[in-house]
Amino acid sequence: MKLDLTKIHPTYYRARMKPRIDEYSAFNYLTIQGQSAPEDEQFNKALKTIYKFAYGIKAHYKNHGKDFVVPKLEGQWWIDGDPSLFDKVPRNEWYWRLLIMVPEFVAIEIFKQVRKTIFEKYPSSNANDVLFKKIQFGKCINVLHIGSYEEEKESIGKIIAALEEEQYQINGPHHEIYLSDPRRTPAWKLKTIIRYPIKEMKVIVN
Repeated sequence: MKLDLTKIHPTYYRARMKPRIDEYSAFNYLTIQGQSAPEDEQFNKALKTIYKFAYGIKAHYKNHGKDFVVPKLEGQWWIDGDPSLFDKVPRNEWYWRLLIMVPEFVAIEIFKQVRKTIFEKYPSSNANDVLFKKIQFGKCINVLHIGSYEEEKESIGKIIAALEEEQYQINGPHHEIYLSDPRRTPAWKLKTIIRYPIKEMKVIVN
């Protein structure tokens, strides 16, 4: 049977329309980052490359009796300066990091083998930009957004309101988990988990 991380870590890959706070342990990820608009060639090239790694690693382990389902793509987005100005900054100034979780049994040596294979097939590849990292996001707030990526403002507003009520504040970049494939799903039906790392709000006593 294929290992399915969405079933092993259901809390990580689920969210509701009402914001909820959860805490996550450390997981291994493939990551690649850059700065560009999401429609630019740099972003599309990075997207293709990280999937080459994910499916290359999957193929290796499948041949050794450890097949797994490639998990959902994730993305982090941020800008220089005040994050509240994100929508006002030109899209080509956005920073992004793409992530795909991989099973715990995936070894760094296999990651390096796959990178070598990619370079042999695609000599001009940006494969050196892909990293193998263990990341712990810790305590986060999540909400399920249904609709296009350009219409997330209302869902983010729910998060801001919930944080004020619970006395937390954002402690990291905007994080999305793409539950739907935009190539096959109409924009109004897209499902995306919006996630932010959080920390307790400092209370100033006069």
